[in-house]
Amino acid sequence: MNRRILWAALTGLMVPYVGTLAWTGTIRGEELHYEQQKEVSGKRRILLDRSSGSYYMDIEEYLPGVIARQMPVDYEPEALKAQAIIARTYICRQMEAAGEMDEIAESALDMDYVEADQLKSLWGTSRFPEYYRKLEDAVKATSGIVMTYENRCIDPMFCRATAGMTRKGDFTHPYLENVDCPGDVEAEGYMQIATFSKDEFVSRINGIPEGETGARSVDASQIPDSIQIVSRDTAGYVDQIQIGNAGYSGEEVQYALGLQSACFTMESYEDQIRAVAKGIGHGYGLSQAAANEKAKAGWKAEDILSYFYKNITYISE
Repeated sequence: MNRRILWAALTGLMVPYVGTLAWTGTIRGEELHYEQQKEVSGKRRILLDRSSGSYYMDIEEYLPGVIARQMPVDYEPEALKAQAIIARTYICRQMEAAGEMDEIAESALDMDYVEADQLKSLWGTSRFPEYYRKLEDAVKATSGIVMTYENRCIDPMFCRATAGMTRKGDFTHPYLENVDCPGDVEAEGYMQIATFSKDEFVSRINGIPEGETGARSVDASQIPDSIQIVSRDTAGYVDQIQIGNAGYSGEEVQYALGLQSACFTMESYEDQIRAVAKGIGHGYGLSQAAANEKAKAGWKAEDILSYFYKNITYISE
């Protein structure tokens, strides 16, 4: 379970919503030397340690460019506020882990950030002021707020859409419980169908690194008869799957086949293998699709977050 949560945490924050974007410069084009910027930054700040030079940016100024990468800007304001709290909580958790309560290097965050110039290209110059102000408003409305459990920032996992229910966390994530997200089946791209020839399927599976029991190998003659899903978790995501004489985790097969979720089925289809995956992302924590629907129904950001993260406390830094 721990290994599965780790895999999900490493990938859940990287689900693409605005495409693969590079970054240069700063959000407002300010190129201050980091020692000068350090004197005027807020309480918490990000050290932008980039090849063009290093300088500081206040965390609250940094967040709009993060949210723009994580959630569609046309989502409801309360959903964007919830995402702002998630992003801030994640950064503060990383600061705690590094033993630094006031600052952290951007390179240590494993977090995507979109520059203003890129957003102008993405949204168009005419829409940029309105859209960016929407992100700024979400950050300002939640200024300093983070989620904690037992006096520590939580790991605020999130995904684009679940397969219909969020996944239960392990002992390191006791605030993650199964909660229903029935509307996620209506999310754009909810279902993915991928078809593989036997040779391609075997090649991808054999590309999975060796497991705890050593090297694993599958032969095309074993496909598809030897494919068997051994177990699923309470939300329907594959825990363990056997292919040939080897066992794999659901996430290992998901990534090898390029599936958008570990909630999948396998079947023989015209001498090929067809995989059907439901949901978008790892399925843990907040479902963005469900959060947006709840925001449309009048839920406030903290109510949305409390639905997905149980027994948490909100504090303002």
